[in-house]
Amino acid sequence: MRANFLAHVAQTSPAPMALEIAGGHGCYLTDTDGRDYLDLIAGIGVSVLGHNNPVVVDAVREQAGKYMHTLVYGEFILAPQAEYARLLADHLPANLNNVYFVNSGTEATEGAMKLAKRATGRREIISAIRSYHGSTQGAASLQYPHDFTEAFQPLLPDIAHLDFNCDYCLHRITEKTAAVILETVQAEWGIRKPRREWLRAVRERCTEVGALLIFDEIQAGMGRTGTLWAFQQYDVTPDILLLAKGFGGGMPLGAFIARREVMQLLTDAPVLGHITTFGGHPVSCAAGLATLKKLVGGEGLIESVKHKEALFHELLVHPKIKQIRSAGLWMAVELSDFDEVRATIKKCLDLGLITDWFLWNERSLRIAPPLIITEEEIRQACAIILKSLED
Repeated sequence: MRANFLAHVAQTSPAPMALEIAGGHGCYLTDTDGRDYLDLIAGIGVSVLGHNNPVVVDAVREQAGKYMHTLVYGEFILAPQAEYARLLADHLPANLNNVYFVNSGTEATEGAMKLAKRATGRREIISAIRSYHGSTQGAASLQYPHDFTEAFQPLLPDIAHLDFNCDYCLHRITEKTAAVILETVQAEWGIRKPRREWLRAVRERCTEVGALLIFDEIQAGMGRTGTLWAFQQYDVTPDILLLAKGFGGGMPLGAFIARREVMQLLTDAPVLGHITTFGGHPVSCAAGLATLKKLVGGEGLIESVKHKEALFHELLVHPKIKQIRSAGLWMAVELSDFDEVRATIKKCLDLGLITDWFLWNERSLRIAPPLIITEEEIRQACAIILKSLED
């Protein structure tokens, strides 16, 4: 398998972890030698209910036993899609009542950019410096600096940028702007939260000039930050919401969500304004629906996030740790430099713990475990991190 992997599976870095995964259970992944690894990144925030969660697995099996792929959009009524969309609408503000299911976060970004241009008749999209909204050409166009995109220029024109939490930068949002797209918490810069008053000022400026406000909660949504949606903590509502990762419960699924009257613009002039073959796949929607039902089902999973966040802060104390930035069960543990981060990640892996780094912050360890992680598992994880720093 290792030879096949290295020879025939495209890799995105010169040094992949190359763990050969045989199974998963809860917060653990198991390799082919039978060794368990405590997973602190959950597939980059995807497996919010852990690996092989029986609720999700049962939903996938049940739906796969009925039907899988059909005509996904425009013709057939598919119960997993319709039920999931209704449950989402029940747990979102009234203006976010229409769901366009896609395959991934980057496609959610692409769809939202097209929708914003169609709705406003404008071309300019503004994003934040050091943001990450995906790797397809449209989504990648939003990145600045160009470290990860320079080799693929030219990308989309009419992209502008502002600094996160910068009051002075708001003047860049004008009557030429179709949309401002922001991560509710900046992920790849190492977990940077917005100031409440700044996010409100962005909302007010967008409303003033007629631009749409898009919140990217591809990583921040589904309870990760301690509320179902991170924007709930700021009392600011976007015009379009982007979801993916944990949204599919471990299956490939994303969505962009807006007011129905706005979303209907994709049905005319031109017809088929945005189409996708596999977006909203019934099995993926069944998995996502089961996940959201579990999260809002009164078991206290989301409510436990803040306590678990505090426990990580309490236990991760070491002279080499410069700072811990967190938004619920989503943390950046800052060390001195990338060499120290890389060595720590390797040592953690040797000791049975999976962690990672960030695209725009090479000095920090990424922590984003399944929300089901227990206090005992948190203590175990922190002990391994501290030992790795010592070694």
